[in-house]
Amino acid sequence: MDKIWLNRYPEDVPADIDPARYPSLLEVFEESVAKNADRIAYINMGQVMTYRRVEEQSRAFAAYLQNELKLQKGDRVAIMMPNLLQYPICLFGALRAGVTVVNVNPLYTPRELKHQLNDSGATTIVLVSNFAHTLEEVVADTPVKNVILTSLGDQLSPTKRTLVNFVVKYVKKMVPKYNLPGAQSLRYVLSKGQHLQYIRPKVEAEDLAFLQYTGGTTGVAKGAMLSHRNMVANLLQAQAIVGPCLREHEELVVTALPLYHIFALLANGLLFFMLGCQNLLITNPRDIPNFVKELGKVKFTAITGVNTLFNALVNHPDFSKLDFSQLRLSMGGGMAVQKAVADRWQSVTHCRLIEGYGLTECAPLVTVCPYNLEAYNGSIGLPAPSTDVKLVDENGKEVGLGEAGELLVQGPQVMRGYWQREQATKEAMPDGWFATGDIATVDEDGFFHIVDRKKDMILVSGFNVFPNEVEEVVAMHDGVLEVAAVGVPHNVSGEVVKIFVVKREANLTEESLLAHCKENLTAYKVPKLVEFREELPKTNVGKILRRALRDEQ
Repeated sequence: MDKIWLNRYPEDVPADIDPARYPSLLEVFEESVAKNADRIAYINMGQVMTYRRVEEQSRAFAAYLQNELKLQKGDRVAIMMPNLLQYPICLFGALRAGVTVVNVNPLYTPRELKHQLNDSGATTIVLVSNFAHTLEEVVADTPVKNVILTSLGDQLSPTKRTLVNFVVKYVKKMVPKYNLPGAQSLRYVLSKGQHLQYIRPKVEAEDLAFLQYTGGTTGVAKGAMLSHRNMVANLLQAQAIVGPCLREHEELVVTALPLYHIFALLANGLLFFMLGCQNLLITNPRDIPNFVKELGKVKFTAITGVNTLFNALVNHPDFSKLDFSQLRLSMGGGMAVQKAVADRWQSVTHCRLIEGYGLTECAPLVTVCPYNLEAYNGSIGLPAPSTDVKLVDENGKEVGLGEAGELLVQGPQVMRGYWQREQATKEAMPDGWFATGDIATVDEDGFFHIVDRKKDMILVSGFNVFPNEVEEVVAMHDGVLEVAAVGVPHNVSGEVVKIFVVKREANLTEESLLAHCKENLTAYKVPKLVEFREELPKTNVGKILRRALRDEQ
């Protein structure tokens, strides 16, 4: 297929980037803090943190990891927290120590947390005390030796810190009791680390920066090995595409998506930091009224999010009253942007909503719409600079314009492979191309369009839900004989999980099944619909036909 998209970007977007421009993320970090020391880097709960402060605190964290915990280059450190000032401190501190970051969803159930800690081999975890009880249940059965705890308000001013932490623990009772002997507080760690020597490790391009967990198209969550080169490349690709419409040092980006999610990590956590801009961290974006109030306090110039977030905002009565005069960039990703939402967003904010497409395995950006489009065009855009994309049929032969084929990706942002899963890596990366499992078409202008989701993937509000995992949990219930999980369309979250169940015990109820699921699955993975059946459709070798069930919906 000819690269017909190469001349579709504005002239100021290069066709290629140089992934060797920075040897690692450390150089990106060091350059930015040197240029922007006294500028504001992050805002959270009314507290500001300068680039200088990020440098000092992350240096202290790195020194503690090196000296007190004796962590070596390549060791894995898990970070389990929502968007707080503590997150960038721990993120950059871990990277500066030369260790690999394992991002963990703080809403994980004990079962999910146990799998990720064991699979990654993380020996150290940093988490918010609100979720310490989850760790307590499984920590003895994991490699974790070092536990570092922080409270929600720990990076706020002394008076506000005391008040927030008191209210969270004793008034709102958001911190369930836990017992983690030997755990250290992050405040102690940072205080101790300030007096320890930090030794900058030699971090090379192919060293692992992140083990970012995803399930691909099937199976349990797997760790995508994202090297420093992968992340630097994708950072430069994102900068090349949207950089021309952004002003260095002058932007204020709203970060409502959690930074442990690859989209927010790259687009918000790294890109805007590199540009020397401000980052408004929203700890609880589900509280839309308070979220809107926070937006009213600043003149934000950029915002990223998933379709459900944009939809919730434009449907809140106070959102339209905000000042959008400075808003220059609105970018959707993580799930398909709906045209109705994009049109409504542009009508309210007078800023077009552009869509990007990516995968955890691609760090994540693969394609994105040009910043100069007049309006949402329903596509996932054009391939990023230095990115090759092709569409192939079931025999691996490239298809023509307008014909549907599986989308394959090749570029410097594509992962090294899945952590300790050689076979899964071979299956996902035949001939050096990453097979996304997504079916797409390309039009005569070079814009790509997704026409079918990954074979069995369910996408709930931008988060991947893997049918195998849901089915495994449901099947653990004694009353279940067979189960199949599929995604069905939903006007708010894009999709929700529906399960089809054949009973083993006649008295099995939907209520008991859902209660079981809630104990073992994060909320967005819990089925919203249950249908009992006498039997499930199967192939002639007995494999349950999820697609047949999905097509019935």
